[in-house]
Amino acid sequence: MHRDRTEKLLSDLSQHALDLVLSDSPVPPASGIRAYNHLLGECGTTLFATARLAASLRRGFPRSLDGAPFLLLAEVAPSRRSLMQWLEAQGVRPRVRGEFQDSALMKAFGQAGEGVFPGPSVIEAEIRSQYDVEVVGHVDAVREHFYALTVERRLRHPAAVAISDAARTQLFRQA
Repeated sequence: MHRDRTEKLLSDLSQHALDLVLSDSPVPPASGIRAYNHLLGECGTTLFATARLAASLRRGFPRSLDGAPFLLLAEVAPSRRSLMQWLEAQGVRPRVRGEFQDSALMKAFGQAGEGVFPGPSVIEAEIRSQYDVEVVGHVDAVREHFYALTVERRLRHPAAVAISDAARTQLFRQA
């Protein structure tokens, strides 16, 4: 398993150093890399916080988020743009306390009580359990998409097929 910048992973994919890249966005059109997007699934977004903070924000959600401490992924994250547009449409202006390149680090700061943070609804139970946080609210209008990126038009590699099948039949079946 490799974790790196999307550009580097796509380069490795095009050189056949990797068979598959899992991503929350499709291959950028300007990448110059011939790769194919295989949608694994999509889900809404859930907002999480420590039990104390979540309890104070549930009542009156989403208006209760106005001025609330918030943790966000970096501006390049596709879900961040959608979440910010949704907040604006609700007339809500949270107080951004941190911006993160890494979602695990963002969740760790949320676990420490630094603010509300978003996560994919499809893994809500895992986030609650792993980070000992509670749900503030659900935002089904903010969709998160997950892709398998390959150099194959059709998935043929056994591992890629297995991942795609598991996503479709187990993970996103519930979403």
